[in-house]
Amino acid sequence: MNFQEYPDREIMMMDLADRISSELKGHLLTNDRATLCIPGGSTPGPAFDILSGVRLPWDRISVMLNDERWVPEDSPRSNTRLVRERLLTEHAAAAQMVPLHTDVPTPEEGLGALSDEVEAHLPITVLLLGMGTDGHTASLFPGADQLEAAFAPDAPALMAMRAEGADEPRITLSARALRTAMSTHVLITGAEKREVLEAAAKKPELEAPIRGFLGAATVHWAA
Repeated sequence: MNFQEYPDREIMMMDLADRISSELKGHLLTNDRATLCIPGGSTPGPAFDILSGVRLPWDRISVMLNDERWVPEDSPRSNTRLVRERLLTEHAAAAQMVPLHTDVPTPEEGLGALSDEVEAHLPITVLLLGMGTDGHTASLFPGADQLEAAFAPDAPALMAMRAEGADEPRITLSARALRTAMSTHVLITGAEKREVLEAAAKKPELEAPIRGFLGAATVHWAA
């Protein structure tokens, strides 16, 4: 992996937003559309704020989450809500949001309505991943019920996932789908997550799922 250390988080977010926008712009010089796949959570919010104001042909860019909690979009726990509030504003309001939630009780029931559209937006042009303190990324949690299947070469693009470390049932892109990315970035902050990442690099991917993406990734870290 390519490890990039920054003097502070503000500089890191500015640099990350610049890299993502440059990669999307470069791709669109020779392609009709691009797919940006991003995490939820609060950490990437400042980078989303910057990206939203960048002048790009956003009407040719599809935005897709790595994963989603199976909660209504108006829930404070919804990743979709965060993306709409922090990224899909200003210039980026013209982007197409690829849904990872539908109004049915469980993610298993929602897979049929969502999977084909996710598959249609592969390969991913630019992938941004986060990481939890247990080494999970997207909703690929250590010990999750479908983790081994999610890392299979023939995994479907989208999977339901349940894990002890997840507060709600989840829907997530599989490792196979995430690995279609032409460019991969991992965003982490703080000393604890740096230690987790360094340990994960030495573990099997089923013990530390982020391990499965580090070989092709640029890791962005600030204390």
